[in-house]
Amino acid sequence: MKYKAIIFDLDGTLTDTIVDLKESTNYALREMGWPERTLEEIKQFVGNGVRRLMEQATPSNINELEFEECFAIFQEHYIDHCQDHTDLYPGIKELLETLKEKGYKMAIVSNKMQAGVNELQKRFFKGIIDVAIGEKRGVRRKPFPDMVNIALEKLEVKAEETIYVGDSEVDMATARNAGIPCISVLWGFRDRDFLREIGAFQMVETPQDILELV
Repeated sequence: MKYKAIIFDLDGTLTDTIVDLKESTNYALREMGWPERTLEEIKQFVGNGVRRLMEQATPSNINELEFEECFAIFQEHYIDHCQDHTDLYPGIKELLETLKEKGYKMAIVSNKMQAGVNELQKRFFKGIIDVAIGEKRGVRRKPFPDMVNIALEKLEVKAEETIYVGDSEVDMATARNAGIPCISVLWGFRDRDFLREIGAFQMVETPQDILELV
């Protein structure tokens, strides 16, 4: 074993959440009477948490009160509907089960709201990944290393014993800031050309490819 622990991003890495994010975003925009966004636009907006997603999705000429109203509508809708269309990417279940059997420690670190992370953890990862950290007050979001450092402490491992798996530039920066290498997946919200341009350390086409690198 090259590593003892693996930290995973969630959206775009383990779970395909983009349709539910799009549906909740556009529900909130419709409620406010504002233009909706396409799936491709939503893909480009995700990665820095749902607040940043909504900041980019809403019109540029709105005021702070209007934004907060829209964001509250989004949050309420997403908590109720975050599992409508969301599922694991093909091969993820088998990957995680194999890693568990081999004795790897695993954690999820996500810029998604902690409530949403909790719901998905209970549905998909119960008994497999016990450490699941989402956005909450007092902890800086990725790409700051704070969430990763909490995960390392909970897993009781060192940075040099750990590898990070994600799909975006935010994940690459997070891993770099935490002092651990990053595997970039090609089935998520960023494509190969983009990841190559920003200097991806290692890219994988399928979940099973990760087994050869850890």
